[in-house]
Amino acid sequence: MPETEDRVAQFRKMADDDPNNELGHFSLGRALLETGQHAEAAKSLQRVIALNPNIAKAYQLLGEAQLATGHRDYAIQTLTEGVQVAHRRGESMPKNAMSDKLRELGAPVPQLDQPKPPQEVGAGQVQCKRCGQVKPKLANPPFRNDFGQEIFENICADCWREAIGMGTKVINELRLPMNDPQAHKVWDQHIREFLHL
Repeated sequence: MPETEDRVAQFRKMADDDPNNELGHFSLGRALLETGQHAEAAKSLQRVIALNPNIAKAYQLLGEAQLATGHRDYAIQTLTEGVQVAHRRGESMPKNAMSDKLRELGAPVPQLDQPKPPQEVGAGQVQCKRCGQVKPKLANPPFRNDFGQEIFENICADCWREAIGMGTKVINELRLPMNDPQAHKVWDQHIREFLHL
């Protein structure tokens, strides 16, 4: 698994170079989880939640890491919080996965309020999937492909500006040659995770 080990090394460098890089810690935590380094994965994922408590998928992966290291009670607490975060943000996939895991563990699934009716989205606005708010949208799709259209329809202009900054860090820290289609895939994946798409 040298390719996975290379990814772990890349993401470790990214997280070490910028301790406040939530995406670097998230990618490192996920890669460590995939390689069976559960205790270290848990530390990275805890850092993600400390930096941004709104990333539902981080709770899901942290719960997996805690279960793998035998910390069942912590895992139940993490998954319970994660279900609530996912519900608040309207992220049904992680919410359902964490609810199923809680049932499997014989733990109660939190009773959730009915979601609030969505805010009115006016002309030139979007209900942003990253920040969860109704904010001004981009003037045009940032790319002429499906991904560009998805960003245009789901991400506010403020969060897109943050994503560009994060994307630049990804290119610099991972030394991505952007004339390589494989590098584009890596960049797209990081941006998708950052934007919660």
